Amino acid sequence: MLALLVFLPILAVLAILLGAPARLTAVSASVANLALGLFAAFSWKCSCWSLSLPVLEKPALHLAFGFPDGMSVIMVLLTVIVTLAAVLSGKAPEGREKLYFGSSLLISGGALGAFAATDLFFFYAFHELALIPTFLMIGMLGRGDRKEAAWKITIYLGLGSIILLAGLVWLANLTGTYDIAGMIAAKGSVDPAAQKSIAALLLVGFGTLVSLFPFHSWAAPAYASAPAPVAMLHAGVLKKFGLYGLLRIAIPLVPEGLNAWIIPLLVLLLGNILWVGYVTISQKRLDTMLGNSSVMHMGYIFLAIAALIAFPENPLARPAAVLLMFAHGVSIALLFGLADRIERTTGSLDLSDLGGLAKSAPKLAFVFGIAAMASIGLPGLANFSGEVLVFLAAFKSYDATAGLGPVQIACILSIWGVVISAVYMLRAYRKIFQGPSVKSTEFAADLTLADRIPAVLLVLALFAVGLYPNLLLNLLK
Repeated sequence: MLALLVFLPILAVLAILLGAPARLTAVSASVANLALGLFAAFSWKCSCWSLSLPVLEKPALHLAFGFPDGMSVIMVLLTVIVTLAAVLSGKAPEGREKLYFGSSLLISGGALGAFAATDLFFFYAFHELALIPTFLMIGMLGRGDRKEAAWKITIYLGLGSIILLAGLVWLANLTGTYDIAGMIAAKGSVDPAAQKSIAALLLVGFGTLVSLFPFHSWAAPAYASAPAPVAMLHAGVLKKFGLYGLLRIAIPLVPEGLNAWIIPLLVLLLGNILWVGYVTISQKRLDTMLGNSSVMHMGYIFLAIAALIAFPENPLARPAAVLLMFAHGVSIALLFGLADRIERTTGSLDLSDLGGLAKSAPKLAFVFGIAAMASIGLPGLANFSGEVLVFLAAFKSYDATAGLGPVQIACILSIWGVVISAVYMLRAYRKIFQGPSVKSTEFAADLTLADRIPAVLLVLALFAVGLYPNLLLNLLK
């Protein structure tokens, strides 16, 4: 059944290419996948969710899918939720419906394959599959400096993927297998002397894909130029691949090597939170502000990962990272979807061109307010649960007799990022929705029923996890 969930979006793309109605096919496949994903959340331990087909004898490669633990289930659940919202959001350019919806489904299928793969080769290959339509959509259907943004993301993520590939192949050669479970079982064969070098490759490779400072400058321009579904799927889902890879592969296989880089990692994640946070405050357009905001919040997830690296027995660090990955994915997808709606109804995302939009579009103002509050960590929404758990995880290993350690110091400094988030997000909300109406907003249309469906889906996910985080945390036990 897991193979059906992974390949259904890809089969839908083939149907679209053969002449099936693009939007209807994309929505139908996404609804079916959401149903499968929800079913998987309740039955993921069943053997029906595993598959292994031999592809190559030497080296042994298997098209293998499965749920080794609840983290994979949560990532799959995030993907199917955001996918349905993405294909329902935005508006395909006339005559480009096949490219628009087909590319969105390919990104989704690639993400699902990467999160569900239990073979290292296909773990990597499915992610690369998802990057191709991302580049094409930005370059062909994007806005603004779309060609420059497309080249920039292609170069950055291409180099990051090559560096990552070197680290993964090195690990596979040392362990003698591409099966991820087999690699972890054979981690004793990974020479401790090589761990530091492998860990550096994995940190730079995965870190570039996640927009870890200073390898982050591709993200904001790419998201600002991307069509709505691409921004929603990449920022909300695909960017979590790097974080997932660190948790799934790097930490189990090269823990000592990662620990050797813990101080540089803490410095870099503070760069995400503080440096990029201040950059976000200075933005004059909503799309670039949201792009930089997404980069900034990656720092908090890296903080949870750093806490796990520094103290492998930390019971809170892994759940904190996974919970915040889900929360950020849903909230940033909602914000990018609403930003696209604002641009379509007002013709601009420049903050100086907007104002008073709440008068003509109160529903849009209300939903955007929920998304903004989630982003800055309002209690009751999923991001708050994730961020609080991250801070608790950072201090879980605190020893009063030894004083503050590097992780605790980084945590204290990172709390200032909460203030930074509130500044830029509340200021943007006030500028867009409050005050007197301007020409572009005076007669702006409010959310239609078609717009409200994806927004409500994502808002419900934020409230459900925010009010009862154990919906996800129980999957990690």
